[in-house]
Amino acid sequence: MRKTAGAEARALRLAKMQELVEAGGPLPIKLAAQRLDVTEMTIRRDLSAAISPLTALGGYVLAAALPGGDRYSLDEASDQHAAHKRVACQRAAEWVQAHDSLFIDCGTTMVHFAEALPPDMPLSVVCYSTNIASILGRRPNTQLMLMGGLYHASSATFFSDEGLQYLNRLGVNKAFISAGGLDLERGASCSNFHEVPVKQAAIRSASESFLIVDESKLNRLRPAFFSPLDAFARIVVGGAPAPGLRRQFKDLPIEFARPPAA
Repeated sequence: MRKTAGAEARALRLAKMQELVEAGGPLPIKLAAQRLDVTEMTIRRDLSAAISPLTALGGYVLAAALPGGDRYSLDEASDQHAAHKRVACQRAAEWVQAHDSLFIDCGTTMVHFAEALPPDMPLSVVCYSTNIASILGRRPNTQLMLMGGLYHASSATFFSDEGLQYLNRLGVNKAFISAGGLDLERGASCSNFHEVPVKQAAIRSASESFLIVDESKLNRLRPAFFSPLDAFARIVVGGAPAPGLRRQFKDLPIEFARPPAA
């Protein structure tokens, strides 16, 4: 079947965007629209086509499959390193005080953090994930503020520019952040690009920011960088990494939380 003029134009735009992504990495949708002299809606329609080798994620154009198949899925991550995540979150929860205003990040690690908070402690919490909100919503003395926007099922999160503006207006005194990778030179990173501006806004807004990870995240890089490690007042790592790996991070405000012996 012969392609229509519209289909041919779409194929040309996709080819051009693929060149730009391969040359420079994730491409903002707004910039793609400017480069191709079309609307952002046209770009999004192109990316949603069955033939598209690209996808839209968090306002960026990127390859539909990340190298090595490294796409984060909340379901796939839910049972990974659970004991280490839990003990790290229990330690971090000790830094929360009554009447704190918190930002709680998304991800399976932060589920353990939300569960570790003292149940009757009065708190104000802003979050952007449904799994965190479902836990906090059962707390009798917690004022919950959920950021809205487009829903991303892979991480059970919402994202929108309006949500970012809402977070910037609120301000929090403590932000608890998760990461998919920690690297001494490349900092903290995650798998989902739409999470980056939310994490960055929370870090900017908070008086103090805390990073919570398990030991499997050390010396790992994920596609989406979001912060240098010196932005965090404290970093807690769940698990007992090898002494050589621990020494690599000794100059950071880092502590290691180890699960109790069985």
